[in-house]
Amino acid sequence: MERKVSKEVVNRKELDPESGPEAAFGARVRSSREARGWKQEDLAMETGYSSTHISAVETGRKVPTLRFSRSVDIAFGIGETADAFEREWRQIRHGSLLEGFPHYVGYEARAVEIRVFEIGIVPGLLQTPEYARVLADSSVRRGAITPEQADERVAFLAERQEALVRPRPPMVFVMMDESCVRRPIGGPGVMDAQLARLIEFAELPNTLLQIAPFEMGERRSLNLSINLLTLADRSVLCYAESQTQGHLDRESVSVVPMLTAYHQLQAEALSQAASVAMISQLRKGTP
Repeated sequence: MERKVSKEVVNRKELDPESGPEAAFGARVRSSREARGWKQEDLAMETGYSSTHISAVETGRKVPTLRFSRSVDIAFGIGETADAFEREWRQIRHGSLLEGFPHYVGYEARAVEIRVFEIGIVPGLLQTPEYARVLADSSVRRGAITPEQADERVAFLAERQEALVRPRPPMVFVMMDESCVRRPIGGPGVMDAQLARLIEFAELPNTLLQIAPFEMGERRSLNLSINLLTLADRSVLCYAESQTQGHLDRESVSVVPMLTAYHQLQAEALSQAASVAMISQLRKGTP
């Protein structure tokens, strides 16, 4: 008896996941699909894409998109998990960024409250394009990243800032060590525009800007930069970075103490009015 062989099996292309990140992404889509006993047509039906599109992604002939990644996550039931394809897509798309940061940004875009404490430089959410470019170009000169990766960082920052401009924007609480506004970056023109941007930020109805002055001394309750996100379900995430990687923490036993330390720092920091006054004096060149 003649045995029928499906078109998919006949045309099956062997994959080399080591040939690149897109190939690894496609190979994992295929293995996840086959582990469920699905054909490409089955996944196409679940995601709303054609089987031809599925095949092209699986074989690395088509670069996956954010929408495709999220559709596959929904189909496989792995959205917002460590195995999510959206997380892998962000790592591919933003390879110049610290490990863990693209995953954090996915949550940041959906947070209802954002709390930031930064030391040394103005937080990314408040950086002007010129300020961000100076920092990126400095990394290129040190050999830490390529010029292409510098362009990617600046573009990604713009995308990140735009994601917060929503019909119902999040509350954004920003505390900066005094070093952030006193450390000159990019010359007087770049720095003046950046300080002006901070004052504009403080005037928004959904923001709070505070500076932790040097005179706080040992009363400063945080000694590293952190980001705290409150999601719609009121859960809180904490993101912190080392020199080489970022870490996203969702365990309350470790997140709650960081939130407490943040609130303690808020109580010791300058008020928004006093913080804006300090920034305005710096713009005028007065101590």
